[in-house]
Amino acid sequence: MAKTLKSTLRCPNCGHQKEETMPTASCQYFYACEACSKVLKPKKGDCCVYCSYGTVNCPPMQENGDQCC
Repeated sequence: MAKTLKSTLRCPNCGHQKEETMPTASCQYFYACEACSKVLKPKKGDCCVYCSYGTVNCPPMQENGDQCC
């Protein structure tokens, strides 16, 4: 199954959205919103910012289902 490598992150602080390319071999724990500069961190129980704020889960989650980094 092919992994989706693009996800649109939406900042919960200001609503800014931006499509980003996700790392393939690891999770991204922090993301700085370019509009308001808030540093996003994963929600409790999520492995990364893409699983919390993205339109697509990170590649490790896509591949492993319920197991991440």
